[in-house]
Order: sequence, then structure tokens, then C-alpha cells
Amino acid sequence: MPFDPQPILRGALVTLRPLRADDRDALYAVASDPLIWEQHPDRTRSEPAGFQVFFRQALESGGALLAIDNATGAVIGSSRYHGFDEALGEVEIGWTFLARSHWGGRYNREMKHLMLAHAFRFVGRVVFMVGPRNVRSQRAVERIGAERAGTHIDGTGRESLVFAITRAGFEERARLQARAPGRPG
Repeated sequence: MPFDPQPILRGALVTLRPLRADDRDALYAVASDPLIWEQHPDRTRSEPAGFQVFFRQALESGGALLAIDNATGAVIGSSRYHGFDEALGEVEIGWTFLARSHWGGRYNREMKHLMLAHAFRFVGRVVFMVGPRNVRSQRAVERIGAERAGTHIDGTGRESLVFAITRAGFEERARLQARAPGRPG
């Protein structure tokens, strides 16, 4: 079975589904908060023009997912899969953002767990590219078990810190958490 970059993933707190063109306004209502982007290399995503570029690229990527709060049905953010490489057994998860009302770990942790569990059906390694100044995102990926694996310079010259988690590491972390219910992940 080939990798599906736009699955529907359901957890206790959040549902992820493929991003659609008609999600633009609801997602911009979340993204328009400048504090979401204060540590991100592209702070223009809170502005209409910057968000339009982000949203168009998300749709064109074929891997973007919309995050919906299961309790309210409200759009709370998005994430995406990128760069699936079957030969390397690797895919990237990134472009994740959440409404500040959903910060604090539980929603991001569940989103990433759902995405990682799906990805690890097809790959052995998942990477995250995080801006050097984006300490909040660096800590978030470390909390889900990713480890610093180097740096990357993209085609525009922008540097990212590379974090990675392997299938074995993800499965071991899940086993440990299953033994200690109530322990934050």
C-alpha cells in the first residue's frame, strides 16, 4: 500500500483531515494571530498576503492536513507531510501551527502522535525542520521524542535545525508511556 499523505486521522482531542480550498477563511482566523508566528522565520503568515502564499503552498503540497477540535468542531490549526522518500524510508512533518487556545502540549502531542503513527506504517524515520530561533517548536518536537540530527540549508539559504525520530524510538516511547498512564508524553 502506498503512503497516503492526506489521511483522515482521529484522536480523542483532534481530528486531522485533508486541507481543502474552502478551509481558507477558517484557517486564516487562527493564523491571523501574530503571536503564533513570533519565533517563526516567516512572520508574514499572520497577514493576508503572507497567509495566502502559505495556504496556496499547503494546498499544492498534497500533504496538508486541517486540525479540528473534536469537542467543538472548530478549526484549530494545520500540519503537513512533505518529502516522502520511499528509498530513504523517510518523510518530513512540518508547517504545524495551532491556535493559542490549544497551546500547552496536549493537542500538539496528539496531532504529532497521530501523524507519526500513520507515517511509521510506511517509513522508518520522520524528520522535522525547525528554525534556529523557534525555541517553542524545538521544545515541542523534543517532547514527542525527536532528537537533534543536524542542520539543513534550503534553496533560499534559510537554515533549519533538523530533528528526527525513528520508528523504533517512537515504539519504545509508546511502550514506556503505556506502562506509566497519566505521565505526560
